[in-house]
Amino acid sequence: MALISCQPREENLKIIVTTDVHGSFFPTDIYSGKELPVSLSRVQSLVRTERSKPNQEVVLLDNGDIIQGDPVVYYYSFEKTDVPHLCGQLMNFMGYDAATVGNHDIEAGHPVYDKLVSESNFPWLAANAVCTDTGDPYFQAYTIIKKSNVRVAVLGLITPAIPSWLPPQIWSGMEFQDMIESASYWVEYIEANEKPDVIIGLFHAGMDYTYNNQTAETPKNENAVKLVAEQVPGFDIIFCGHDHKTWNEWINGPDDKEVLVMGSQSKAREAAMADLTLIRKSGQWKINSLKGSIQSMEEQEPDPIFIEKFGYAQTEVREYVARTLGTISETISSRDAFFGSSAFIDLIHQVQLDISAADISFAAPLSHDT
Repeated sequence: MALISCQPREENLKIIVTTDVHGSFFPTDIYSGKELPVSLSRVQSLVRTERSKPNQEVVLLDNGDIIQGDPVVYYYSFEKTDVPHLCGQLMNFMGYDAATVGNHDIEAGHPVYDKLVSESNFPWLAANAVCTDTGDPYFQAYTIIKKSNVRVAVLGLITPAIPSWLPPQIWSGMEFQDMIESASYWVEYIEANEKPDVIIGLFHAGMDYTYNNQTAETPKNENAVKLVAEQVPGFDIIFCGHDHKTWNEWINGPDDKEVLVMGSQSKAREAAMADLTLIRKSGQWKINSLKGSIQSMEEQEPDPIFIEKFGYAQTEVREYVARTLGTISETISSRDAFFGSSAFIDLIHQVQLDISAADISFAAPLSHDT
């Protein structure tokens, strides 16, 4: 006689999230050639290792601000635009399941981020960035990721403070709604229409809602992650970004349910990881255990397949930034700018005025000894 097991089925999920990568794709500095303890090439080694482990499924997510901050992404955003953007190529290769748009991604302008979205094999999310003419999300609001019959809902939100920083033509056709209001609407919608087993928030916004003299009552708060965790029921995990800080803590949410909130440092120095064990009982998946950890990329070697496949791009960009533009006949230093007249800053002013045809130039030295 055949015996039927009454033991509940078990599934293990590992969620890996990068955020604020800012073009840190390769493990060497584009100018000096020195090795860096950061980059997506190191993240790929972590991802490859975790995907090779038996009895677990991996979900790979990015939380925005990835196409600004390094000559490599500048080059593929504004110079070499007749080929697929390198960022999309890398993320497709790594097998990202979804990404949320960041404010610095919007900063690149419609031609850049619209092209990147069209070239990606995964959805870009931002539920609260809505079309001004229809009220529908300009990007995708959420996605459902299926892993071993477990349905994971990922809701994306972007900081609504973009109009404070960027001119309207950069984000034309969009308006940015309050994160708390948007999260409340979409979680209710997802629960009613998708019946997910896990709900993840992928929010390009920070934790400190008091930043820049804001309060919990400030409409369209720039960094409303903690407020969403505290006020909007339904989330199991929320990943934050934008503030470039490490977070791994439990927040008391509504209905006496704790929500795990995680974030990691910028430039792919770290990756946030959440380990879930789900048990299927009475026809439903329930989270049995949930633990968060922050993984430093210093412990990972650059993935050799990643480097072999995409190393040509860094070589090409290194040649681009190494072109001779002119000759400086004597040593100049940014240090002078902190104490008086500065040939270093004069050079920056002259370049900005010549290129832009502006009437006034503003510049600031960002370090003492450049």
